[in-house]
Amino acid sequence: MAVFLVADGGSGPSGPRALTSDEANRLAITRFRNYEAHGRAVTITVPGTAGGLIVTGSVDYQGKLGYGVVHGTGRDTSSDGLIEWTATSVFVHPMTHAPAHAPASPPRSAWYSRPLQSSGSALDSSLTIALRLGSDRPDNAQLLPQNGAAWWGRDQVDGHQVDVMTGPSSPGRSGTAGNVRYWVGSDGTMHRVRVSVGSEPQPVVIDFGTQKYVPVKPVPGVTPTG
Repeated sequence: MAVFLVADGGSGPSGPRALTSDEANRLAITRFRNYEAHGRAVTITVPGTAGGLIVTGSVDYQGKLGYGVVHGTGRDTSSDGLIEWTATSVFVHPMTHAPAHAPASPPRSAWYSRPLQSSGSALDSSLTIALRLGSDRPDNAQLLPQNGAAWWGRDQVDGHQVDVMTGPSSPGRSGTAGNVRYWVGSDGTMHRVRVSVGSEPQPVVIDFGTQKYVPVKPVPGVTPTG
């Protein structure tokens, strides 16, 4: 079974209870649905004690490549601009007046690259999490309940009725069941994920489909894997 992310548990709407077979099947295919769609539009809300960041853009789940625009919240605009990322690298294009949405064709110059940090950066952790929310195959629906996945309640996201479910314990990390929360539609579509990162008091929230998916075009220096 693929690794589920360790995330913020919090208090549930009305659960928990054991997953039904239908719920387990939908949770098992939710990351595959993202891959099957090729890519999804995303809005990533990144927490920060000195002010947060919001990344609005798209993730190509087959090419393992993300692209969007960054805006600060409750902070200055020094981090604003365009961003593109892979599993190992981050490319940034600073902009004093960043647009609401990233242009479909990224600028061909003035990009700065750096390695993606595996720890110590709420932004980089959020980018990594967003990329991992796609899988080229479904997870094992029978193993999910056995490893602690559960149903917590029902909710509505952007007009969609969803079930709120928590993922299983991560392999090698017993006791982490319930620490990842997915908002999943009736067909297995992922609408929201909530995840904690490091020592940040607030979780990362990733919303899907709040704007149109725009196919991700590589910027200079990026080699997509798809």
